Amino acid sequence: MKALPLLTLPIVAEEHVVRARQLARQLAELLGFERQDQTRIATAVSEIARNTLVYGRGGRAELALEGTHPQQMLSVRFVDTGPGIRDIAAILDGRYASQTGMGMGILGARRLMDSFTIDCPESGGTVVAFGKRLPADKPVSQQDVAALLDRLPQPGALNPQTELEAQHRELLRSLSELRTRQEEIGKLSTELDDTNRGVMALYAELDQRAEDLRQASEVKTRFLSNMSHEFRTPLNSIMALSRMLLDRADGELTDEQERQVRYIRQSAQALTQMVNDLLDIAKVEAGKVDVVDTDFSVTELFGALRGVMRPLLHDDKVDLVFEERQAVGLLRTDEGKVSQILRNLISNALKFTAHGEIRVSAELRGPDCIVFEVADTGIGIAAHDIDRIFDEFTQVNSPLQSCTKGSGLGLPLSRKLAELLGGTLTARSVQGSGSTFSLALPGVLREVPMPGNRPDSKRPVPRRVLIVDDQETSRYVLRQLLPTDVPLELSEADNGTDGLSRAQRDQPDLVLLDLDLPGLDGFEIFRTLRADPATSHIPIVIVTSAVLAAGEQERLAGAVGILSKATLSRALLAAVLSDAWAQVGAA
Repeated sequence: MKALPLLTLPIVAEEHVVRARQLARQLAELLGFERQDQTRIATAVSEIARNTLVYGRGGRAELALEGTHPQQMLSVRFVDTGPGIRDIAAILDGRYASQTGMGMGILGARRLMDSFTIDCPESGGTVVAFGKRLPADKPVSQQDVAALLDRLPQPGALNPQTELEAQHRELLRSLSELRTRQEEIGKLSTELDDTNRGVMALYAELDQRAEDLRQASEVKTRFLSNMSHEFRTPLNSIMALSRMLLDRADGELTDEQERQVRYIRQSAQALTQMVNDLLDIAKVEAGKVDVVDTDFSVTELFGALRGVMRPLLHDDKVDLVFEERQAVGLLRTDEGKVSQILRNLISNALKFTAHGEIRVSAELRGPDCIVFEVADTGIGIAAHDIDRIFDEFTQVNSPLQSCTKGSGLGLPLSRKLAELLGGTLTARSVQGSGSTFSLALPGVLREVPMPGNRPDSKRPVPRRVLIVDDQETSRYVLRQLLPTDVPLELSEADNGTDGLSRAQRDQPDLVLLDLDLPGLDGFEIFRTLRADPATSHIPIVIVTSAVLAAGEQERLAGAVGILSKATLSRALLAAVLSDAWAQVGAA
């Protein structure tokens, strides 16, 4: 809609300033503005009118309606013939001040209005234009304008005394409203203070609870770390002794005796796995698990997994397939933790797949991401259980549940390890059609080096073997598992101090060393023997019940092998001894 002129007022005398304010307030009232906006409009008109008279040497005010509903606006335009205004930007930014207060009226008027512009044309003078939007529910048409103008009082009806009284009334109303708002602000301030005190108390309580949780986590980690050896020692003894019985080391067993021993061994294995998983989870949560990056290939990783997992296949109804879908160079990440995650996933797939196949694959997805997948054709997982399987101690009911007991810790631990490596572990499944677990890891890819020549592994067997272990049961198991086809001279030590002394004095051809020992621990014995030129050539095999962190493994760099008492067997020990003979040869 074209602008509709309302009023044009001369501003050449003091009474014109008063008249402009009165007419602006009354016109705003007729246009439906609220009382507060009426006061804002009248005040802005008064301030700019006074500037026009005092600094602009007189001029005129033009009031009009602009725009269309719902964007109609009462616009006011002041034009003077004065010298113009310098530093307009500084005035509008609030950076300008003068002894006369020039600029304060302009800045105040701008804050009261919805739009405000000021211009000093080259021809001279100043043009100030501002406006206020009409209430959206009270549009004004062209036909309404004449009626509005007729309702305005005539010039004779306006006088300064009336306007002064009106201003006093407005001031009293403003003061009353201000007092009410101050009281409300006071109440809000009191409530805010109370809330702040409550928030501070809550923060203090949360800090205390966080500290309690931290201490509880530390206590849990210390408890599990300290008790793990106490748990593992008898469990490893049970497993080693049961392995000896099943190997008929001391004679034949009846079928019933073999069944009973296998039950004993299976129970010990299940409990050992639960202890290991609990300790691993506690260490990850406590931030005490180090990531040791090494270079390895997918082919080597799959080869090791194939050898470890194939014995778990109980019949030919399930095929275990390893597939490297594309040529991948060397990866640089923590090989041990990647292997642990994949072992958990493959083990779960074997439990819940009665027939079909389990396919383990690896492929690159992007320049810096490798994805391992373990897909099975098993019973699958219901959609509402997908997220639950990663909760600790959670087991999903299934037709195979009665014969696939577990602790419910493998998948939670695997996800925590994946996150520790900077990756993710996710699952997708269709009930009755199998499941696929995806391990996505960032990895630095390297070119595969040419394989070098391997040293000849056939060397004579050493004659003198020193066993350093404080547990009589463990020493007995090692004696029984050592090769019997060659003459051996065995010596034993049941504490660290005696073990170190015997190694330095007798110069054995091999040391089988436990880590948790009274007196000197195994780490100190290992360090001392390796640092001494007189004993640095002696091959050392670590035989322990502890699960070693990455930093602990680094402290044992140079050992011929690190064997777990939980999985110790005659064949495994013989393989490690073969490496030891290859390292230094027999006397």
